[in-house]
Amino acid sequence: MLELLRQGLFCEAGNFFIDPMGAVDHAVVTHAHSDHARRGAKQYYTPRSGVGLVKARLGQKIKISGHEYGESFFIGPVRVSFHPAGHVLGSAQVRLEYKGEVWVASGDYKREPDPTCEPFESVPCDVFLTEATFGTPAYKWDRSKDLGLEIFEWWKKNREDGKNSVVCAYSLGKTQRVLGVLEPLMERPIFIDPAATPLTDCYRREGVKLAEYRCLSQVTKPLVGELIVAPYSFLRSEKLSLLGDQFLTAFASGWMATGKGGYGHSSVFDHGFTMSDHADWSDLISTVVETGAKKVFVQHRGNGALVRHLRKLGIDAYSDAELAKKAARPTQLALF
Repeated sequence: MLELLRQGLFCEAGNFFIDPMGAVDHAVVTHAHSDHARRGAKQYYTPRSGVGLVKARLGQKIKISGHEYGESFFIGPVRVSFHPAGHVLGSAQVRLEYKGEVWVASGDYKREPDPTCEPFESVPCDVFLTEATFGTPAYKWDRSKDLGLEIFEWWKKNREDGKNSVVCAYSLGKTQRVLGVLEPLMERPIFIDPAATPLTDCYRREGVKLAEYRCLSQVTKPLVGELIVAPYSFLRSEKLSLLGDQFLTAFASGWMATGKGGYGHSSVFDHGFTMSDHADWSDLISTVVETGAKKVFVQHRGNGALVRHLRKLGIDAYSDAELAKKAARPTQLALF
């Protein structure tokens, strides 16, 4: 059903790509992160709740079709539907059905509760393409933690000491999740980066409950005892001068589960919050099992522990590189 070409995952029967790189005719977009939603397609397809985010990233004039979760539509002869991935607002798994066979491309997904996006849904299929960003046994999220309370108490202690608090978080998804888990707790606004502001506004328009926020671009005098949520680049920008010398930093990421952040060792930050927008080891395995798929292709860590573990479970598991090998053989471009 799918093959891996230079431009990305390609469905020959429907003549469309999933999260393609570069100019293509039809792009099915799993979510608005920049490594999945890219400029250049003539026509985009994405979940309805993610249309605003994709437009915010790619431009308001793009040609885009938004579809409700579970709604079937056709691209050529292929029946397509989007199903919640739980990654960020408007994120999707893509279900493809053609000639009695069902494939599901997961995109990025998580199964932890998140008040800012639609919860993950398992989708039965014959073949499953799963991400595996945290596809090793080292990554297991602690479900007992109240991340909102943890961040709030860290900020409150810093505020009592007269210090600002900077939580480094990606502009799309993580920033809004921090605002979401703090919504019941904060009684004062949180300051966010200008890059995150229009994206956060999209969440508001979709009815997502968030803590009150203000854009850092509106700040004209030094801050004292405030909470700032911004990408890591903020710590190297001129805007950092708004905090003076009294501030502490934290990183909100799944990478903090092992004491290492995405930008190096945890010593780069004063504190870490293990908050991931991806499935951990246990959830990756349970998801594959729940789909009932007889064949699985693993992305991101395709030659690693997850492939080996799934094979031990009797599941036909491969790296997604196998899809590229199929594409390289002209007589096997399509699997149906």
